[in-house]
Amino acid sequence: MSYTGKVTVGGPPDSRELPGLTVTKLAVGPMDNNTYLLRSRTGEALLIDAANEADRLLEMIGDTSVTRIVTTHRHADHWQALAEVAAATGAIVVAHPEDADEIPVTIAERVGHGDIVRVGDAEFAVIHLRGHTPGSIALRYDAGGQLAGGPHLFTGDSLFPGGPGRTTSPADFASLMDDLEERVFAPLPDPTWVYPGHGNDTTLGAERPQIPEWRARGW
Repeated sequence: MSYTGKVTVGGPPDSRELPGLTVTKLAVGPMDNNTYLLRSRTGEALLIDAANEADRLLEMIGDTSVTRIVTTHRHADHWQALAEVAAATGAIVVAHPEDADEIPVTIAERVGHGDIVRVGDAEFAVIHLRGHTPGSIALRYDAGGQLAGGPHLFTGDSLFPGGPGRTTSPADFASLMDDLEERVFAPLPDPTWVYPGHGNDTTLGAERPQIPEWRARGW
């Protein structure tokens, strides 16, 4: 079966094979959060957002060696299972410094814009997207530029199908839009695949024509 990126809470995960990486997506918790298990060719893996339902996350992980857990931002729905999953796996917990102190586990690795998170032989570039929270980050995977269809981007709550993530002030909205345009839409091509923190996947090409509308409506 081909990957669709459409998962539901209580339902099975969905997986796809990329050059050098296996992506597995699972929906968990009462706020329908997405969590992503990214397994490199060496067998080591990265988990993005241990959001909820630790038992289901650990079932998905199985005997995979999860060495890092990235929390995309400080909001509580993205770390409800973090302490339990980190303890069970022994993984290093990763977050941006501006959100790290609001996450109730020890953040052993604090990363900023342009840093690289390495897991096995896979590398993920950190993109700091300021606005949804001060320390929201996305991760970009491009297999050293060898992905024919374009990069793969894990955006947390900063970008969804149909618009940017929620902000609480015009200044935060402007900040997030500026970062999305300058750090995501400008440098990355239309086929770039977007994996958000909630809901279905999208591509930059599907979202790019809507940018003027997002600016005009202010959310």
